[in-house]
Amino acid sequence: MPPSFETPAAPAPQDEVGKTDRAREKLEAPHLMTEKFDITLNINGRDYPVRVEARRTLVDAIRDDCGQTGTHIGCEHGICGACTIILDDVAVRSCLMFAVQANGRKIRTVEGLADGDALHPIQQAFIDHHGLQCGFCTPGFLMLAVNVLEREPDIGDEDLLDVLASNLCRCTGYQNIIKAVRAAPPRRCARRPREGGDVKAAT
Repeated sequence: MPPSFETPAAPAPQDEVGKTDRAREKLEAPHLMTEKFDITLNINGRDYPVRVEARRTLVDAIRDDCGQTGTHIGCEHGICGACTIILDDVAVRSCLMFAVQANGRKIRTVEGLADGDALHPIQQAFIDHHGLQCGFCTPGFLMLAVNVLEREPDIGDEDLLDVLASNLCRCTGYQNIIKAVRAAPPRRCARRPREGGDVKAAT
């Protein structure tokens, strides 16, 4: 009787091996997202040492861990802009960032706009021109408007419309928001850092 031979299994293609390894890593890695990290969030010139999970969003940390509830949570998908803050002089959606990504960076929220009892020019303009109704989207619009006027005080009407259109408002129809931003004196909206990381109006 002739001997029988078993054909050895062909080795898996390298790309399949890679897929298997990546799948195994995903199964073993969920705990990494719940691992906690000690970070410091610098919000409006004040340091907030917090301990957060890797998966915690920046907006949740700002509101729940640091107590700065002026920043609102809307869609949580980066669409509505209610959670807009200024991070290192750039307006960003804080629902799309992890808190750990902002460690040690300078964060500005709506609470940092006023100087004591004196409102920021953009806040006063929103009041004077009825740029808000329910007010839920207002903090995001204020931070977006402040940032664009700081960066481009001479921005044209068409470009300004493009910027403001990135945030959503369900009440005002946008016209009064546009009027308010246009009425705010751009040069007075320009701000520069104080020592310690805070900001004040440029003179």
